[in-house]
Amino acid sequence: MSKFLVTGGAGFIGSNFTQKALDLGHEVLILDNLSTGVRENIDPRASFYEVDLCDYEIMKHYFKGVDYAFHFAALARVPLSIEKPRETNRNNVESTINVLMAAKENGLKRVVYSASSSAYGAQTKMPLEESMPVAPLSPYGVQKYVGELYIKNFYDLFGLEGVSLRYFNVYGPKMAFHGAYTTAIATFIKQKKEGKAFTIFGDGEITRDFTYVDDVVEANLKAAMSSKAGKGDVINIGAANNQSINKIADLIGGERVYLERRKGDPQDTIADVTRAKELLDWEPRINIEEGIRRVKEIYL
Repeated sequence: MSKFLVTGGAGFIGSNFTQKALDLGHEVLILDNLSTGVRENIDPRASFYEVDLCDYEIMKHYFKGVDYAFHFAALARVPLSIEKPRETNRNNVESTINVLMAAKENGLKRVVYSASSSAYGAQTKMPLEESMPVAPLSPYGVQKYVGELYIKNFYDLFGLEGVSLRYFNVYGPKMAFHGAYTTAIATFIKQKKEGKAFTIFGDGEITRDFTYVDDVVEANLKAAMSSKAGKGDVINIGAANNQSINKIADLIGGERVYLERRKGDPQDTIADVTRAKELLDWEPRINIEEGIRRVKEIYL
């Protein structure tokens, strides 16, 4: 078994990943400043340290003896990045550089980076392929893409293996129900619990490739261990089956109110996961009907 360092382990995806890694017998060390993460999400079997990843002189010491780093930590809020681009850039870019520096300095085998499909922006061709030119619509999309460039750069310059996983609209247990850019699924679940109508931005016909968190966790594990990946590869992780926001509202069930469409929202997203199949031997297993059934069972 290996020793994993997980940044953002008190957050949604990081906490789900930590639980699975511990179940498999790996040793896990979590770094999280709890700015958006929740202490209750931290698995007691893991070692937890409340650390700011932007403080390099402190954070680098925790990488000693670690085999793999999984960098989930980020300020994942598009509206916040538009309002405060400098603050979010520090948290999303500087922290990634620090993770890579600490990994290089301590001889880690590989860094798995949580990238974002927001790098694609508004594309006219679907499905979205990793070879497409990026066109992010927000500072958040820019920041996550810059992280991908650093992952590749550190491999090219220093031989530090890395993989960037571009997530598509992740949902599932421990997902965030607060903030201005939670997924539609989380928003609708929260509104249904509160007896409110679902708020839909635009006509509800924009589509998203909603991806269940267990599939994302599996992709991270395979990205760390795959002998075919590690050279700064960028890999889509999505369900490869987009759904309209209206369809999501139908599956959860409830009244709806339509509001003005938000800036920075692309019309459609759907992942081409051919590269994930080839390099990671990974493909999504949980479809939207099963995923929402599980979420409703947990929260409603």
